[in-house]
Amino acid sequence: MISLVSHLIWEIIQLPLYTIWSTASPHEIAFAVLHCTAGDLLIALATLMGSLAVIGDREWPNRGRLRIAGLTVFGGLIYTIFSEWLNTGVRGSWAYSDLMPTLPPIGTGLSPLLQWVLIPTLALAAMGRISQDVPDADPSPGD
Repeated sequence: MISLVSHLIWEIIQLPLYTIWSTASPHEIAFAVLHCTAGDLLIALATLMGSLAVIGDREWPNRGRLRIAGLTVFGGLIYTIFSEWLNTGVRGSWAYSDLMPTLPPIGTGLSPLLQWVLIPTLALAAMGRISQDVPDADPSPGD
């Protein structure tokens, strides 16, 4: 839930960094925000599940949180670089406005890169805190 709400807010806030902000109708902008937020959620789930499949164990999230978080963020960044290149450079599905800072030499926008560092990190940190507050669901024999 933290990831979903955070991605939705991020997508809305970063709208002026894309040309859609000045070229599209309110309906098209709303659709783009919802579409991109749904994509963000799928990316977040895929990178987390992939990380857990590769290096996770049954003790997660009580153990190995930093390794999982690191691989999840890395996976999100790699996908973001690929997706931004594909959609801005090859397909032309979207474009950056003059307000979007980009990282040379790859030309990826700074905002989507920051999104995939900050939001998964915050969401996984919150998940770790929550898991520490939940008592063990497996009662000891005799309880």
